[in-house]
Amino acid sequence: MRVVFMGTPDFSVPVLDALVQAGHDIAAVYCQPPRPAGRGKKETPTPVHQRATELGLPVRHPSSLKGAEAQADFAALNADVAVVVAYGLILPQAVLDAPKHGCLNIHASLLPRWRGAAPIHRAIMAGDTETGICIMQMEAGLDTGPVLLREVTPIGPQDTTGQLHDRLSRMGARLIVQALDRLGDLTPEQQPAEDVTYATKIDKAEAAVDWTRPATKVDRQIRALSPFPGAWTQYDGQRIKLLASRLADGEGAPGTVLDDALTVACGTGAVQLLRLQRAGRGAQDASEFMRGMPLPKGTVL
Repeated sequence: MRVVFMGTPDFSVPVLDALVQAGHDIAAVYCQPPRPAGRGKKETPTPVHQRATELGLPVRHPSSLKGAEAQADFAALNADVAVVVAYGLILPQAVLDAPKHGCLNIHASLLPRWRGAAPIHRAIMAGDTETGICIMQMEAGLDTGPVLLREVTPIGPQDTTGQLHDRLSRMGARLIVQALDRLGDLTPEQQPAEDVTYATKIDKAEAAVDWTRPATKVDRQIRALSPFPGAWTQYDGQRIKLLASRLADGEGAPGTVLDDALTVACGTGAVQLLRLQRAGRGAQDASEFMRGMPLPKGTVL
């Protein structure tokens, strides 16, 4: 099929690769414009932009699709379908209607649960035991369109957003190829009106750990915010990012390190910290971290 691909971050790259490998004709790749990044604040192309350039595909990165000229340029591609995954811009109705088969979105949740910007983070934070991918026919509402395909994956007790992100990205790449192969045979399934939840964007203010909360909630917070923005605590005036954890036995004053394995007491129960990062350093497993910054039993975070 003649496909317009629309995506921006790392999550979208395996999808683009899968479409190319499946032999589809990529008419154009749309992504967010380059933005300042790194210490030098140099204009840096997005991951999709970089990959499309490596593949020799034409790239477009308009700041908006609301203008008549941008919409006419899109329509002139005469696409059979647009595949949209973590693109980051609202698609006006004229864009949604331009391809012969409309626009298909790859969404990383089991719709209608977790519509919106941060479905992976919110699923872990809420304690969901499963999530998945939905291939959805896009319409004007926020992730409200009918679902063409869905697949479920469990959320393990130590899964982080980073790990689940990579698994769902690969799943989405596989499912969209299936969806395009079966497009004429798939029956759209309208989303139910009940059980709708919204995955609001992650605010950095959510990252500070409150050790008086129950261990289950602290553990979910750490795993949901890993690797970005990273839940954090403080010790001796230094901020420490917490990137992996698991529930553990133990009790004590909230924030107190209970043993040499970095088990920390919470309001109820305890969590064991498995991976940490000091400012200006790389992420480290707990044993390696403790060699450089000991947090002995009795330390209060």
